[in-house]
Amino acid sequence: MQALVIVGHGSHLNPGSSDPAFAHADTIREAGAFDEVREAFWKEEPSFREVLRTLESDEVYVVPLFISEGYFTEQVIPRELRLDDWDPENWDSDGTDADHVTLDAADVEKTVHYCGPVGTHDSMSDVIVQRAKSITGDEDVGEVDESDSSARQTESDGGFGLAVVGHGTERNENSAKAIHYHADRIREMGRFDEVQAVFMDEDPEVDDVTDFFESEDIVVVPLFVADGFHTQEDIPEDMGLTDDYRDGYPVPGEVDGHRIWYSGAVGTEPLVADVILERAEDAGAPVHDAVEAVREKTGGADAAAGD
Repeated sequence: MQALVIVGHGSHLNPGSSDPAFAHADTIREAGAFDEVREAFWKEEPSFREVLRTLESDEVYVVPLFISEGYFTEQVIPRELRLDDWDPENWDSDGTDADHVTLDAADVEKTVHYCGPVGTHDSMSDVIVQRAKSITGDEDVGEVDESDSSARQTESDGGFGLAVVGHGTERNENSAKAIHYHADRIREMGRFDEVQAVFMDEDPEVDDVTDFFESEDIVVVPLFVADGFHTQEDIPEDMGLTDDYRDGYPVPGEVDGHRIWYSGAVGTEPLVADVILERAEDAGAPVHDAVEAVREKTGGADAAAGD
């Protein structure tokens, strides 16, 4: 038997923190890709430490629902799962290219395929683009009309810019690496007029997002797993969409002569379920058919995620 475990941070303060993990697990469970699908959390139940004991399967694929490589993916999760012989060097990663490593959890007699975080997988670039489509309601957002290179398939003559927002922190350099990585990949797609990585706690700051774009329309996508204090309160206020998050804000909102299309956390996009499955598939899970089925269901069929 084979199982998938989606591990997330969770929160005692934000009851919605675990919602994406449960939602994506339900989508994958319905696809029938694994004999068992479980969720586990650091700050909620079921816990990292106990989740393997709840499984009958002897082969387990563990996918961290985290944005970056760092303290949790390299220390906390392997320790709590009691993965024998774990060493971060096994990933041979520079901060964005952790793939997977196969280890034993001897105390429960299981083989664990421990995967890199969802947030650094190449397919997350496609999820960010999908998020832009979802918030604008425009499948062609950012694309140039091939019949007229000077025309946009949008109502704006100024084209569309895309801002990818990260938390940023001096304590973990990999936090910013993931944001820059996806901003660079999307920029190379040539879909948007401008693409910029911005941050809450380091430069360039999201507070000044309109300073970095000439485009009249800017889609702002936070590369966060769940909506919470940062995405629902801090970022809208910092950008000037509202003086008080409790009053809400329009989408799009007018800021400094730009229209801001603020999407909220990328981790709530249904297509993330596809990325979780791709992480498992990269580690050897026979789930190709399920990947295709989930991609079709979550709106990623045309995104060619992971291609």
